[in-house]
Amino acid sequence: MLRIDKEACIGCGVCEEVCTFGAIAVVDGVAEVNEQCTLCGSCVDSCEADALSIETAAKSVQADLHRWSGIMVYAEYRHGRVAPVSFELLGIGRKLADQQKVPLSAVLLGFGMGDAAAELVSYGADTVFQVDDPALEHFTDEIYGNILEDIIQEQKPEVVLAGATAIGRSFIPLVATALATGLTADCTRLEIRAEDGVLLQTRPAFGGNIMATIECSATRPQMATVRPRVMKAAAPDQARKGEIINYRPAAERLQSRVRVLGSVLEEQDQVNITEGDIIVAGGRGLDNEKGFGLIKELAASLDGAVGASRAAVDSAWIAYPHQVGQTGKTVNPKLYIACGISGAIQHVVGMQSSETIVAINKDPNAPIFDVATYGIVGDLFEVVPKLTERIRERKGQ
Repeated sequence: MLRIDKEACIGCGVCEEVCTFGAIAVVDGVAEVNEQCTLCGSCVDSCEADALSIETAAKSVQADLHRWSGIMVYAEYRHGRVAPVSFELLGIGRKLADQQKVPLSAVLLGFGMGDAAAELVSYGADTVFQVDDPALEHFTDEIYGNILEDIIQEQKPEVVLAGATAIGRSFIPLVATALATGLTADCTRLEIRAEDGVLLQTRPAFGGNIMATIECSATRPQMATVRPRVMKAAAPDQARKGEIINYRPAAERLQSRVRVLGSVLEEQDQVNITEGDIIVAGGRGLDNEKGFGLIKELAASLDGAVGASRAAVDSAWIAYPHQVGQTGKTVNPKLYIACGISGAIQHVVGMQSSETIVAINKDPNAPIFDVATYGIVGDLFEVVPKLTERIRERKGQ
């Protein structure tokens, strides 16, 4: 909490001026703080009278940290298959496990999953804890959370990873709360600090303007959800051997106060951009909704998907499922063509890991060229049609 020494306060008002949250004000010559305070410390740094200070509770360190070992991945199973982000998690999980010289395990929950567990082994899992039960046919926070919590308590992995998907964001915080441990959401990079085994979890902050590295060193497990398409999945090895354990949860842990009446799979008129190998994206430079006709034609000539910047989506030129960036989807295609996109950090953070980036923009100083593999300085309304025509000619040949 923010403490104010009323005897030392001189009522100069500097703290009030520097607070961007409107959390502090000088009343009757003395500073007062309200519930808007975020403990950012700006006022403390600016107080020449040293009348302000931040008081923090003493950090308690979990007593049994040494008992936690291993890397565990929650492998999401939906719509009859393992979600691609699960293989990406096994890729980074394998690297972390090899660095720590510990096993890599996966937790697979669902119903009628067939050979999905064996598939996880081929992608790097040493052990798969599988629960195949009719109670898990439809996802519910309560049941899925119960089972994952129980497996973590029994196996005691030092790190637990899950995808930052709709399902992962829904129930992983519930599990972290039940385990009284920390959770970093929407990570884009993971590393283990060699000297003490602490997981360094990097994620965008302040609207993507900075990258924050977070550690939860006082508790175990260290938990993180990882943004899809930012990690590389290893190539599957069908000859790889691993152990598949059919875990049996207690009957009461399969009970839920929620009953799913049915689920509807939304049909998109375009390829899912998070899984596309080629994406052609348009931005504010298209001027209007009709401009996306050029983008769709180029994407069709390449058998690719259509993406968009937030500016284009906010202008209602195209639907939100196409949005790439901090507030949209993260993509990692083999080819990303950015047309009329300036390259704001909020957009770049969602596509910068693409293998090849081609930028088309008439502004030679556009930030998008800083991350582009190839840049074309020109009017997209001239360049894109010619590019589409040339591709069609080559395909015809």
